[in-house]
Amino acid sequence: MTVINFNEVALTDAERQPCEVWTRVMGYHRPVSEFNRGKKSEYYSRKCFVESKAVAHINEQETCACAAE
Repeated sequence: MTVINFNEVALTDAERQPCEVWTRVMGYHRPVSEFNRGKKSEYYSRKCFVESKAVAHINEQETCACAAE
């Protein structure tokens, strides 16, 4: 079995494979590279939703509301 230590792997930019990012827009999927300037700006200003953080925030609000009563 071959073990690869990824900390020792060094690639030049020419050896790297570009990654194409796709997202859903207006009901269909498109690559971000095909967006116009306005849509790219909107895409990059989006914030990712993390359910665990949202649930924690709701639980904090419930705790504060109960303590105030």
